[in-house]
Amino acid sequence: MEFDALVLAGGGSTRFGGVDKAMLVLEGITLLDRVLTATADAVSTVVVGPVRTTCRPVAWTVEDPPSGGPVAGIAAGLSHGTAPVVVLLSCDLPWLTKEDVAQLVDGLADHDGHGLRDTDGREQQLATAYRRTALTEAITQLGDPRDKSVRRLVAQLDLAWTDPTHAGDDVDTWSDFDD
Repeated sequence: MEFDALVLAGGGSTRFGGVDKAMLVLEGITLLDRVLTATADAVSTVVVGPVRTTCRPVAWTVEDPPSGGPVAGIAAGLSHGTAPVVVLLSCDLPWLTKEDVAQLVDGLADHDGHGLRDTDGREQQLATAYRRTALTEAITQLGDPRDKSVRRLVAQLDLAWTDPTHAGDDVDTWSDFDD
């Protein structure tokens, strides 16, 4: 099934002291490029955040107003692409692979979304394949997306989850790189 990739890379990285988390390097590759490599099979890719140098061409957008949070970023990114499935990812998933992305898309079945669980079993709403229609409707139902939580956005969606996997582990602190 065809999919578009929507990558959120506009956060403030406060737990990293304001360092641009998307551009942190692990084993010679930025976190953003790791996610872009994993989504290379996407029909289109949009990154929500400031324009940066990346390993492949992508479209860029920012949430309006700036710093409106991840749901505002999702709303801005959904205006790009037309594939029936949107793989929504944060830029801080360094262990994500093309195979993981394919598993998300293939696992949708009759669900609105199919996402990764991290190794602790937490559901990662920002590492999930969604049906575009379901995600768009959820944004519409939510109203103004500024400063809304992703959990609230997807609360009414029928979501399925993988077994816990390292691919779902995100990097929120310096110690997360040691995993």
